[in-house]
Amino acid sequence: QDVKLRFIAASFDAAGNFLKWQNLEGGILQLCPDTQTKLNAAYAFGTTYQQSCKISVSKVLLDFPNPIFYDLFLEYNGDNGQQNLWAVPVLNLNLQYSEMFINQGSSMNNWLLTRRFFLVDALSGKENDLGKPPRVIRIASKITISIRLVSHTQKGMIYPPLITVAYTDVLVQNPETQSVMVSFSVNYEMNQSEAQIQTDIALGVLGGLAVLWSLLKTAGWKRRTGSSIIDLQTVFKFLLFYAGDLANVFFIITVGTGIYWLVFFKGQQFVSVLLPLPSQEGEFVTYIACAFSLKALQLLQLLISQLTIDIFFIDWERPKGKVLKAIEGEGVIKSAAAPVSIWRTYFIANEWNEIQTVRKINPLFQVLAVLFFLEVVGFSSLALMDSSSSLSRSSESYIAPWSRILRFGVSAALWLAIAFLQIIFFSVFYERFVEDKISQFVDLCCMSNISVFLLSHSCFGYYIHGRSVHGHADTNMEEMNMNLKREAENLCSQRGLLPNTDGQTFQISISRKMRLHYDRIHESLTRKRGPARLLDSSANTFEQSTRAYNIMNKFLGAFIDHVHKEMDYIVKDKLLLERILGMEFMEPIEKSIFYNDEGHSFSDVLYYGNETTLLIFDILFFSIVDLASQSFVLAAILTYLQQEIFRFIRNTLGQKNLASKTLVDERFLI
Repeated sequence: QDVKLRFIAASFDAAGNFLKWQNLEGGILQLCPDTQTKLNAAYAFGTTYQQSCKISVSKVLLDFPNPIFYDLFLEYNGDNGQQNLWAVPVLNLNLQYSEMFINQGSSMNNWLLTRRFFLVDALSGKENDLGKPPRVIRIASKITISIRLVSHTQKGMIYPPLITVAYTDVLVQNPETQSVMVSFSVNYEMNQSEAQIQTDIALGVLGGLAVLWSLLKTAGWKRRTGSSIIDLQTVFKFLLFYAGDLANVFFIITVGTGIYWLVFFKGQQFVSVLLPLPSQEGEFVTYIACAFSLKALQLLQLLISQLTIDIFFIDWERPKGKVLKAIEGEGVIKSAAAPVSIWRTYFIANEWNEIQTVRKINPLFQVLAVLFFLEVVGFSSLALMDSSSSLSRSSESYIAPWSRILRFGVSAALWLAIAFLQIIFFSVFYERFVEDKISQFVDLCCMSNISVFLLSHSCFGYYIHGRSVHGHADTNMEEMNMNLKREAENLCSQRGLLPNTDGQTFQISISRKMRLHYDRIHESLTRKRGPARLLDSSANTFEQSTRAYNIMNKFLGAFIDHVHKEMDYIVKDKLLLERILGMEFMEPIEKSIFYNDEGHSFSDVLYYGNETTLLIFDILFFSIVDLASQSFVLAAILTYLQQEIFRFIRNTLGQKNLASKTLVDERFLI
């Protein structure tokens, strides 16, 4: 049961005669009409109460013909169980001393506290005849009871309350049409300086660690780009890395703060902590805004890097037999190698195109589930500024104002919990028993006799070894089934790059010489303009591109087969520390290095490998919209739209990049 604040008022008439003692319940000080339940909710301990309305001047004159003065007391139990009364001081904001409103300043030392106050004075404004209506009435337009909690209290001890009253003078002209705005509120506060200090310490420590982590990332990036000099681009890249890491720091602090207040404020048996006031939430909202801005910057940088990767599909298929071919202009028939079908390459390109925006969670289900728990189950009720932890509120009960900290805490906790359950379900059940798109893509490469050569940095990338163990993949259904059967019965060699291994996926660190050779061929592969275009428009360009494609295919195939001794490579395992830090200690000077990669980390160039960044951005976007609009429904709709827009951009531009880098015509990417 809620603890009630027991306020008692001694009332007096204008002549100073004592009238009676009365309990404040029932709306004695609340000028706004409402139900008894809602009026009495003002005195439920821990419930932030706000009530405001416009009331007619004629109603005020009718209800308060004579002023009643109140002395307010708080009833409490002493140490020996005896009932005591504590006089509640009044801060009258209209009080003047030496022609100054001394109670309107922020300095408590200058305040002049009083004991007695009134709600409506319709007597002082009467001129000459007391029987006539007053010319001016004075109304207590704003009444606030402030309750401050003693720090480190275990049993909800409070300092003496303070009642603040602001009066408004109304010139009576037409009472029927005139109205005045009045409000009544109860605020709870405690010294938040300790929580603020702890937040600042956490921000300082984590911010410092973020700097170190960003420096490590920058060092790893420098190694992967094959550059050793620190230039302006390096500084810019460090700032981008730091933006992402600092966004994570702000996110951890805001989520931690939100869940801390949610658990400790809503779960306490005796009130020992109180929520920050709305005016004290400014810094928290600023942290969320900083996290969102920095995370948005990181997401844009991630998209740009993913949309500019170099990718090539190495076709291992060799011609089967020869065909007779007429040579144009010569009138003779010569035998030539049978052409190799391009359809397998188109097929793999399509599959790669499809997995570009596959995520570990279902974004639509995520948004709908969060909305369901907030609005239907009633978790949003936990964000109200009262001590109740009930998920359902009756329409008759008073609904406290929202706390922005609790709104963020509830929504972020739900987002994280549902996403965590989705990822667990996805990795434990769905990928194991339904489909694992990333592993299936690797299998498909092997069945298609196509390898994937990816470069995400100048001298770093990924390699998927898809060379068929059966020699040919361009075959009929019967032979394909026979091949699968032989593989299932271990009647053929293993799929791995190295003999007697199964390792098909690698992180690759290539030498500068290899990269320069790749760029030379790649330049002619993607060149659309130049002297050739002036000589003979499209036909010549197309021939040149086809020739460059074949050269690239042969070059990369020869590179994998160790043909180029000056551009050879070695295969090794990454050190544990290298895996943890996400960088390579060895520099590929003479030979390139292929690192065994069982974790399919080539998904880092897809949405799939960046789920954390995408999820945090979604949570922050949802929270920013909700804090601005105070609407979970609007936040959910806009979050889903944002996800779809970014997915469309990633798909469209990713498809264009795929077409330009691999020479697969965009019309075949469906």
